[in-house]
Amino acid sequence: MKVFKDLEFNTNAPGGIGAQAHFDNGFMVSVIAGEHAYSTPRKNKPSPEDFSSFEIAVMDDSGNFATRDFVPDANDDVLGFQERGQINALMLLVQSR
Repeated sequence: MKVFKDLEFNTNAPGGIGAQAHFDNGFMVSVIAGEHAYSTPRKNKPSPEDFSSFEIAVMDDSGNFATRDFVPDANDDVLGFQERGQINALMLLVQSR
């Protein structure tokens, strides 16, 4: 099972850093941080170690948002200010489907 520590971040994300985890069931979790993301801090930094929270989203195999399928009480297609433990829990939930 993949968790946060398995993510490989790059600086190609708009306004910061980002990583994606693709799962065998067709779902994907996107994790980003930086000045245009709901992250802490909201500044561009080169490493995930520079952040205490991140913006995340779940996508299905067609590229559609599926975040609310896993977090029914979510207000949006993205979840902001998520800490590593919350990201781990969501990644494990997505993989278990």
